[in-house]
Amino acid sequence: MSRPEWSERPGGITALGIFFAAGAAISLVSCIALLFPGGVLEPMWRLNPRARAGFAGMGAWAPVLLTAVGIACAAAARGLWSGRPWGRRLAITLLAINLIGDAAYVILGTEPRALVGIPIAALLLLYLATGRVRAFFAG
Repeated sequence: MSRPEWSERPGGITALGIFFAAGAAISLVSCIALLFPGGVLEPMWRLNPRARAGFAGMGAWAPVLLTAVGIACAAAARGLWSGRPWGRRLAITLLAINLIGDAAYVILGTEPRALVGIPIAALLLLYLATGRVRAFFAG
């Protein structure tokens, strides 16, 4: 079974691949910042000091989790860019997990800003469910 041509690729798939590649980079940079506290990456925590505190509370599991997220995001980006069905399924899984997490944060009141992520994740999931996108990944 041959893969669809680049010109047949829905435009949003390229953008979503870039989104997941950026997620991979951010996760892995955050992991490095946690592994080397006080290093050159330390100022990045000024953007979200609560995240730094949350990761610190996780102890040694935080870099493990960030590495897993980074690898999963990189794999999703690769799968999306190469038009593989598993890439679409992985992207759907990661977005669904993110949606559930954002909803939990909002419901529990721990991170009200997560409210912004709910419609974004929902719209991306709806996009991945469209007929054109499903057809592209069906080959």
